[in-house]
Amino acid sequence: MGTEQQPTFLGETKQTVDDLGVKLAETLKVAESAATGGADAPSHRPIHVDEKAGSNESGDGYFAAPFLTTFHAILTSFPTADVMVDRPILVRKFGSTGYSDWQPISGSARKRARKLLDAHWKKVKRAEEGRATAEQEAKEAGEREQSRREEAVRIILVEDATQPRAARVKIGHLKLHRGSRVRVFGWIHRLRVQSQMTFITLRDGTGYLQVVLKGDLVKTLDALDLVTECSIEATGDLLQLPKGKTAPGGHELVADWWRMIGRAPTGVDTYASLFNAKSDLSVRQTLRHLDLRAETPAAIITIRAAVLSAFRAMYAKHTVIEVTPPCIVQTSVEGGSSLFKFDYYGQEAYLTQSSQLYLETCLPSLGDVFCVQESFRAENSHTRRHLAEYTHLETELAFIDFRDLLEHIETVICGVVDMVLADPIAGKFVQQLNPGFQAPTRPFKRLDYKDAIAFLNEHDIMLQEEDPTLPARSHRIGDDIAEAAERKMTDMMGVPIFLMNFPKRLKAFYMKGIAGDEEYTESVDLLMPNVGEIAGGSMRITDVDELMEGYRRDGIPEEPYHWYTDQRKYGTSEHGGYGLGVERFLAWFLNRWTVRECQLYGRWPGHAAP
Repeated sequence: MGTEQQPTFLGETKQTVDDLGVKLAETLKVAESAATGGADAPSHRPIHVDEKAGSNESGDGYFAAPFLTTFHAILTSFPTADVMVDRPILVRKFGSTGYSDWQPISGSARKRARKLLDAHWKKVKRAEEGRATAEQEAKEAGEREQSRREEAVRIILVEDATQPRAARVKIGHLKLHRGSRVRVFGWIHRLRVQSQMTFITLRDGTGYLQVVLKGDLVKTLDALDLVTECSIEATGDLLQLPKGKTAPGGHELVADWWRMIGRAPTGVDTYASLFNAKSDLSVRQTLRHLDLRAETPAAIITIRAAVLSAFRAMYAKHTVIEVTPPCIVQTSVEGGSSLFKFDYYGQEAYLTQSSQLYLETCLPSLGDVFCVQESFRAENSHTRRHLAEYTHLETELAFIDFRDLLEHIETVICGVVDMVLADPIAGKFVQQLNPGFQAPTRPFKRLDYKDAIAFLNEHDIMLQEEDPTLPARSHRIGDDIAEAAERKMTDMMGVPIFLMNFPKRLKAFYMKGIAGDEEYTESVDLLMPNVGEIAGGSMRITDVDELMEGYRRDGIPEEPYHWYTDQRKYGTSEHGGYGLGVERFLAWFLNRWTVRECQLYGRWPGHAAP
């Protein structure tokens, strides 16, 4: 005897819910049709609000797409502040017992929603009134501006020929011309426009000057178009400022004539709208051609020039002659992995990593020599102290020992710092960029490589393996001290450090071994706080056989270096030298976060423009 299969409880429940939904929909449809006179009167159809599942963004108020809030429902009943369509509102709530049925909105809820609606339309009305007022004011301002421009066209400035001849003077040299009439040229650095006067801060690369325009000078068409970065010419009396007033240089130019030389964009393209001094470095480097006009970049480049001049003065004082080696080479100095290769008329050639080998060839004829040359490193490194092209200041000294080399580096570095700080322009900029900077004292701290390894381990400064999946570990003798660890150690000590006597296997083929400890070299890195290494040097191998061993150890063919080897055959001598990165020196000197701020146009991986 068969039995009839009974429906499950869940199946019954689902069927019941579906039936109720269909019945409710049909009931509502009938009710809507009866209330509104049929489908031809949708404006009187009920508006639905589901306080849990509705949406004010995608809902339209119908049963299948309810609103979320009563406010939006009643806003639909009031499409404008003056029009009301009294549509019924049905609300569905969700509470602890689940969903309620669709219920007409309560009187209190409708009242609250109506108050919100009244406030909404008042706000809309105020906004419309404000917009209308703003449009009227803009129209009146445009008319006034048009009138001003029409009047300005008629004002033509003519330089007064009866005035004493104005001497053309650079802004930085104006102090000697106070009380006389001068002529200046420059770019508008800052601009402050008042009703009857315009105050301009003018720059020309040598300094800044306040220029005052008044009378007809502020009524011309050019005056109305003045913005920062316009270039102008102005004449007038240079007056010392009275006590209590300040301006660059302590004086100001009260102009009696001026003219526009080059206009600058207005509106959204103004210089100030592109970036400012606090803009991200990547933005400023992209617009480097304009960023150079800002005070900080201009100050850095000015100091850079003073630094290079000071190095040259120090070398002249010590009878070190400047030479200019080539940048195109066919031999490496620091290993092949960091060479930029290119085709040179069918031959393989490179951009130089260092001019050291060429400098060594100059010693027998010129004595001590140096160069200021661009060097190139092809490592794909993005650290804050790495550049693909940098200014390399290199020096080679004859008939010295390792102690002489260290003392020479100290003397030159300290002398350059003192000279720049004493410069009336560059010294002031240094104190602005690096307030409280104190010149280093001699002697610099001497730190043996082995003692540095011990320091790193004592202070738990770990070595991160090249493979990032391997854990960091303590340093061991023979490890190359990485940049991060080196900088952390230097910052902890807080003084210039000569880190000396590196293992031979970590250094270049030409570095001389320590007598009696041949696995280590007479080598040195100069470390500075905040940057780390800014210079590196060594004593050079003098013996031919020892040099040949260096070639073999590094896998370097002898033949391309025959000219370098000959220096040991034709009257060898004890000699040594060093290379200093000018950008790293400046980053230390000026407390810059990255060396990229210290070049005119920086070059690093992925960046070679403009």
